[in-house]
Amino acid sequence: MNAKKKVENNEIGFEEDLKKLEELVSKLESGELPLEKSLVLFEEGVSLYKNCKKRMGAIEIKISKLTDSLKEEALD
Repeated sequence: MNAKKKVENNEIGFEEDLKKLEELVSKLESGELPLEKSLVLFEEGVSLYKNCKKRMGAIEIKISKLTDSLKEEALD
């Protein structure tokens, strides 16, 4: 898989996970769910949060590398 395809898949995954996380938060904040269901959704939310955080970290590293490469080119 080429780099562009990896970036596109990462962005799609991030957006999907973020949307799911927002939906879970809304359900939990409604206060209408039974405790057991709330716990299951909370656990799913924690997993989604970790995935989003991991993807965002990878994106930040890529941006940092790209920014550094631009600075190096400017010095040449």
